Amino acid sequence: MRRRDFIQKTVAGSALLSLGGLSLSSFDSVKSTKITILHTNDVHSHIDPFPIDHPKNANQGGVAKRATLVERIRSEEPNVLLLDAGDIFQGTPYFNYYGGELEFKLMSMMKYDLATMGNHDFDNGIDGFYTQLPHAKFDFVSANYDFKNTVLNEIVKPYKVFKRDGVKIGIFGLGVELNGLVDKKLYKETVYNDPIEVAKDITSTLKEKEKCDLVICLSHLGFQYKNDPNKVCDITLAQKTKNIDLIIGGHTHTFLDKPVVEQNAENKPVLVNQVGCYGINLGRIDFYLSNDKKYDSLTQNIMI
Repeated sequence: MRRRDFIQKTVAGSALLSLGGLSLSSFDSVKSTKITILHTNDVHSHIDPFPIDHPKNANQGGVAKRATLVERIRSEEPNVLLLDAGDIFQGTPYFNYYGGELEFKLMSMMKYDLATMGNHDFDNGIDGFYTQLPHAKFDFVSANYDFKNTVLNEIVKPYKVFKRDGVKIGIFGLGVELNGLVDKKLYKETVYNDPIEVAKDITSTLKEKEKCDLVICLSHLGFQYKNDPNKVCDITLAQKTKNIDLIIGGHTHTFLDKPVVEQNAENKPVLVNQVGCYGINLGRIDFYLSNDKKYDSLTQNIMI
C-alpha cells in the first residue's frame, strides 16, 4: 500500500509513523496484515480504579474497565497480542494479602499473552513469585536474567515467538539491574547480564534463525535517565542495537502521549513506548504489514 493511500485511510488525529526494513517472505503478492499490540506496565497491584475524589487520577484505571476495553478491541481486530512490561506486584493491600495470586488470576482472565519481570516482582522473593505462577495462564520472558541456579530455571524463557495470520512476532524481555534495588536474599542466585549485549544476540536469533517479521522487546530498564546518561535505558537500547521494531518499556513510570522514534545502529527507526503506571493507560500500536518489505503503524495510548 502506498503511503499516500495509507494516510488517506487512517483515522484523523491518530499518530502515523512510516517505518521500513521488514522481510515478509511468507506473504503472497497481494496480502496485507494488521497486527494489534496492546500493552501495560507498572500496574503495581492496582485492581480498583482510583477514587472518584482523587486529586489527580479520579476514577481512572481499574481492571474491570481495562478488561472491557481489551474485549472490545479483540472483537474488532483479528490479530491482537496483550503484553505487560513488568512490576505487576506491589502497591496496594491486594498484593500484601494475596501475594500476587489475584493479579495473576485477573491477568489470566483478560488473556494476557506474555509479560516480563520487573524489580518489584521479586518483592516476595523468587520463591514467592514461583509459588504464584500456577495462577498465571501466560508466560514470562527475560533474556538478561540468568535463572540457571534458581527455581525459575527453564520456566522464564529468553523469548517467545507468536504467529498471527502468517506474521511471526518475536518477543523478548529485559530487566533492570537488581543489585541496589532488591535485597539479594530475594532474588538469590539470579545473575544480571548486560542488556545491550544480550539484546544484540537475541534479536539476531529472532531475525535470522526464527525468521520473525516483527521483533518486540518488553523492557523494564526505564525510559531514560537524564541525570545518569551512562545508565542503560530504552533510548540507549534502541540506539545501540538493530532488529528491534518496538520497545515496550516500564520501570520509570513515564507517561508518553505517543511512542518516541529513535534511530538504531543501522539508522533505522525504532518505536519506544511506555504508558505510565497503575493501569491508568492502555498502550495500543497497530502494525500494517505488506510484502513490499515495509510497514506502517498507528499508535494510541488510551486513558482507561
